[in-house]
Amino acid sequence: MPVQAKYHASFNEGGIFHVYNRTNNRERLFKSDANRIYFLKQYARYILPFAETFCWCLLPNHFHFLIRIRQSDAIKAFLLNQELPLKPGERKFLTGHCSIDQLVTLEWQRFFTAYSMAFNKQHRRSGNLFQRPFKRLEVNKESHFTQAVIYIHANAQHHNLCSEFTQHKWTSWHSMLSANATMLNRTEVLDWFGGTEQFIKVHHDMAAHYCNSDDVDDDD
Repeated sequence: MPVQAKYHASFNEGGIFHVYNRTNNRERLFKSDANRIYFLKQYARYILPFAETFCWCLLPNHFHFLIRIRQSDAIKAFLLNQELPLKPGERKFLTGHCSIDQLVTLEWQRFFTAYSMAFNKQHRRSGNLFQRPFKRLEVNKESHFTQAVIYIHANAQHHNLCSEFTQHKWTSWHSMLSANATMLNRTEVLDWFGGTEQFIKVHHDMAAHYCNSDDVDDDD
């Protein structure tokens, strides 16, 4: 498979994808915690109706999410029951004139636009904030899923932002170990690793390996 095709995989029903993107010219994506909170709120607004979330990490100039595309019936039910007017792409999906890949890609683009417009207005900035197109790599092997979860949680350590990945605040690692409500498929991820204790152990055992490995999913 060509490299470009690999990193711009087509979204499919029930498929698992590592989605990530960074800013143009490595600009700051966030200038405050308020920006990060707003980013996650916009993610929940635009992406959660169409994809489940396994884990995430926010870095100074890029982000990572590991997601699974929801079933078409669930997406259609959401679109038909939402209070907001349907967007053109959403109407096309309901009538069979838009694929699930086109719909989900459009929702990611809407998410980027919403965040960029607010960020630009607040910081008196203009122009595109994110690189185009954004990257999405399909995760279709069990070993790749495990690697992706650990790599995303350890990404701040990978980029030398901290000496220990658990020190990084803006990652789903902390939500995984919390009893608080979460947008994550927390139980599914913990069960995948064999429970909370094993989840912690495998992360600590393998984080350094993935941080130092060339066999990773991004090029940031």
